[in-house]
Amino acid sequence: MKQIELELNGLNCAGCAGKIEKLSNELDGVETANLDFVSKKLKVNVREDEKAAIITEEIKRIVNKLEPHVKVIDKAESHDHNHEHSDGCCGHDHGGETSKKEIIKLAIGGLLFILPYLLKLEGTPRLMVYVLSYIIVGHEVILIAVKNILAGIPFDENFLTTIATIGAFVIGEYPEGVAVMLFYQVGEMFQGMAVNHSRKSISSLLDIRPDSANLERNGKIIVVDPNEVNIGDIVIVRPGEKVPLDGIVVEGESSLDTSNITGESVPRNVGINDNVLSGTVNNHGLLKIKVTKKFGESTVSKILDLVENASSKKAPTEKFITKFARYYTPIVVFAALAIAIIPTVFMGGDLREWAYSACVFLVISCPCALVISIPLGFFGGIGGSSKAGILVKGGNYLEALTGVDTIVFDKTGTITKGTFKVTEIISYGEYSKEEILELAAYGESHSNHPIGKSILEAYNKEINKEYIKSYKEIAGKGIEVSIDGKEIILGNKKIFDEKGIKVKESDSIGTVVYIGKSNKHIGTIIVSDELKDNVVEDIKKLKSLGIKRTIMLSGDNESTAEKVGELVGLNKVYGNLLPQDKVNKFEDIVRDSKGKVVFVGDGVNDAPVLARADVGIAMGGLGSDAAIEASDIVIMTDEVGKIATGIKIARNTKKIVTQNIVLALGLKIVVLVLGAMGMATMWEAVFADVGVSIIAILNSIRALKIEE
Repeated sequence: MKQIELELNGLNCAGCAGKIEKLSNELDGVETANLDFVSKKLKVNVREDEKAAIITEEIKRIVNKLEPHVKVIDKAESHDHNHEHSDGCCGHDHGGETSKKEIIKLAIGGLLFILPYLLKLEGTPRLMVYVLSYIIVGHEVILIAVKNILAGIPFDENFLTTIATIGAFVIGEYPEGVAVMLFYQVGEMFQGMAVNHSRKSISSLLDIRPDSANLERNGKIIVVDPNEVNIGDIVIVRPGEKVPLDGIVVEGESSLDTSNITGESVPRNVGINDNVLSGTVNNHGLLKIKVTKKFGESTVSKILDLVENASSKKAPTEKFITKFARYYTPIVVFAALAIAIIPTVFMGGDLREWAYSACVFLVISCPCALVISIPLGFFGGIGGSSKAGILVKGGNYLEALTGVDTIVFDKTGTITKGTFKVTEIISYGEYSKEEILELAAYGESHSNHPIGKSILEAYNKEINKEYIKSYKEIAGKGIEVSIDGKEIILGNKKIFDEKGIKVKESDSIGTVVYIGKSNKHIGTIIVSDELKDNVVEDIKKLKSLGIKRTIMLSGDNESTAEKVGELVGLNKVYGNLLPQDKVNKFEDIVRDSKGKVVFVGDGVNDAPVLARADVGIAMGGLGSDAAIEASDIVIMTDEVGKIATGIKIARNTKKIVTQNIVLALGLKIVVLVLGAMGMATMWEAVFADVGVSIIAILNSIRALKIEE
């Protein structure tokens, strides 16, 4: 299966976007087509690769038919991701960057509209001036309405406005017919300006892509596209420039502004051998960086990819409104028809009066305010989150955060720093502490576990691996190994219980590693892990937001896990869990929860639980690729406090979206009822349609605000 990605430059009509997506999905050979109105990108999955070019051409024809001014750019043919095309166009642009021609057209139409009042025209001259004004202002709307009717998709704002205004002419309400078309076009122009303003506000948050890289080659510095730099190349980053690719500093010292990536305002000092992330800004000093990842795999690319693809995963509210709009408009159209016919035919009403009410119905029936403002609201929330160092992979996950009542944490790397150190060595019998540490180091010499690595660091001597035989690691329990012909056991109490060896238990907040030799417990090593900074306050913040249960799942022994949970202030702790036990325990937690359940983790063994959770949150800075891949939200700074920030942003976004729904539907219903009773005019209808759309779109921009 192949994916086609097209950018629809100049697309500012949410209704048209919906039609393009619908028709693209109906094309032969298309598996799925998803058009993101915010980023103006159409992503199409094609069943057969060889049909991709044909389908691309068919989509271009669809777009040209519905929106002739929109320019379709195939991403495969263009490597320029920083398009600076204007959204303006000649003709019907739904209010993109307004052209002089559009303003002149509306000005002439407006002057002709007031001319009959100024000259006190009557009869045929009056009618002719209004018709001329109507044609100048609305001819494009009428042409598009006719095209859409012929294409079999009549129910859109062009059709509704055309029918309503022609109806006004038929019943002799010439001024209102022209006024509706004129103010509809003016409103569409302002609506498009508001949409573009929202897009630019969101885009400015994501302006982290480096435009170029200073590549050092053969003693010279050449400016190249970041895509042209390979792993191992040396790039130069001057003060004020963005780091173009992930790498390691090989020369120079500086401080980096990492706020674009992590949301942190405090600069980070870097020197030789320090890792640096693409997208961060060099504050001072010249840096030479050895590239470790190609641009497509770099941090900045992954962030942009996550955020740009986020709006393809629609929130339940957004899906409902899209479905609602599909049925709402036809229902209102038929209701308008009923208003015009039923009172006249069956109740002897005045046809002109009820036809006018029907026209009011038609004007107000377009759900643009909802269709445009809601995706903008969710994308604004996603953009604001990314600025805070919280990458949300979809509006559905952002909305899910508003209904969370339980948060489940992994311990190591989530509640604690994941940096282990040997803090105590206990020996029994004839063995010294140095001998206990040596045996433990030899036993852990093949282990990749952080505990094993900390023991090797504490030993800090060369390991003669010739002495090591029959090494066996038992998941979640420990290690059995033969060292110089002696059987050694290292691990937790479980492995000793299985062997029938009694241990002298140690009570510690750290991880306890028991060492056994010749079926006897000879010593204990305690490896401690520090709590993350401010984690106690962070848990309190979560509880203050209404999180009812905070739970920790840990592979550590029960007593160690309990002590950590008690220090941090968690409601419940489960210890001695193998990876598969975590999944089973998490299932139990989900069953007992009334709201959404979040899991927060960072390790490879957390990936199954992250994927199972209603919302999986990965600690991205230290987290594994597997955990980040399986998660729904990535926290770049590894701070538990960012979860509270994310919940606040999610709630603020939901509040704004709800305000837009109540405002748009509330006003429309009021005017619809008044219109049905003959108490509303075209002016109220125009405001309830276009005016409310502009207010709702501008309100959506508030979702960009970061709640700390």
